[in-house]
Amino acid sequence: MADIAAETIPVSRAARNGRVAVNLIVIAIGLALMFAPFLFPDVRGTQVAARICVFIVLAASYDLLIGYTGIVSFAHTMFFGLGAYGAAIAIKAWGPGWGVIALGGGAGIAAAIVLAVLIGVLSLRVKAIFFAKVTLAAASVMMVLASQFSAFTGGEDGIVYTAPKLFSPATVLIEDSEGKALKIFGVAMNGKIAAYYFVFVPCLVLLWLMFRLVQSPLGSVLEAIRENELRAEAIGYRVVGYRTAVFVISAAAAAAAGVIWAVWLKYTGPETTLAFSIMVDILLMVVIGGMGTMTGAVIGVTIMSLAQFYLKDLMESAALATSGLPLLPHLLNPDRWLLWLGVLFILLVYFFPAGVAGTLQRKGRR
Repeated sequence: MADIAAETIPVSRAARNGRVAVNLIVIAIGLALMFAPFLFPDVRGTQVAARICVFIVLAASYDLLIGYTGIVSFAHTMFFGLGAYGAAIAIKAWGPGWGVIALGGGAGIAAAIVLAVLIGVLSLRVKAIFFAKVTLAAASVMMVLASQFSAFTGGEDGIVYTAPKLFSPATVLIEDSEGKALKIFGVAMNGKIAAYYFVFVPCLVLLWLMFRLVQSPLGSVLEAIRENELRAEAIGYRVVGYRTAVFVISAAAAAAAGVIWAVWLKYTGPETTLAFSIMVDILLMVVIGGMGTMTGAVIGVTIMSLAQFYLKDLMESAALATSGLPLLPHLLNPDRWLLWLGVLFILLVYFFPAGVAGTLQRKGRR
């Protein structure tokens, strides 16, 4: 008994330390995103921070499916695109008013919900691989429709429009003694700040709602369905109903993220919302962070986004620093950044087989 107790204590301590480490990482990322306009005042830094916010919601909503319920779907960008195109088409037609954004974005979210219900009711009874094929086909059809209905969607060129006046750099949020935009830590309090927090605050609320969902009794049911669908159905849970419900919730969250992204980007096109490469990015983000962990979405999106946007610059600096050495500068050529991104992904999967958050939280449990 003493030996068992001695083994249990370190295991529990390791698991607890892993959870603490994950929480600290997520808090650090959250604080960095909260103060991003002040920490990274350049245009590129703010753009990357806003993208991370939006894709955290996308990855977390996808994790509801694949991580918590065991549903493999390739239609997540379709719902993302519906929200984005709903807002974009409305703004292009009637101008960048808040009522217009609410109407167009609401229509896009409603379309995503209806489509998710239809796909869920008709397809979630089949086996996982067949459902994945159905969602892939639906996403492909949506991509074709976005390209063909150019009168509404702009076709391959997409839609360019203006953001609300509040988000204009000329808009003064807080005036100084001279009547100009007040500067806090060197950052002017103008419309660019309002635009960023228009992205950050709704994304934070959406992520919090999904955290609450997975911690609720519904989250426990979803995990039970993932672990053993037949047993969950045997004890009285209507599996198809629950799976359809989480599919709809996930679609609505993705569409809401699309609305936010469309307003921030001021451009919506197939390559920015519906492309299959975005679906691959979301899947990689969830895998890197850890499936079945909302915190994993935060970590995975941050790692993947920073690598996509800054790995090339890092390699360029490394190539210059090693210019006098043989072979190494050629290996570090910025044009080979995708190769090193693949190497990074392989290393992450090798050292964190359950994702960063998943591996740290489960450390010592086996």
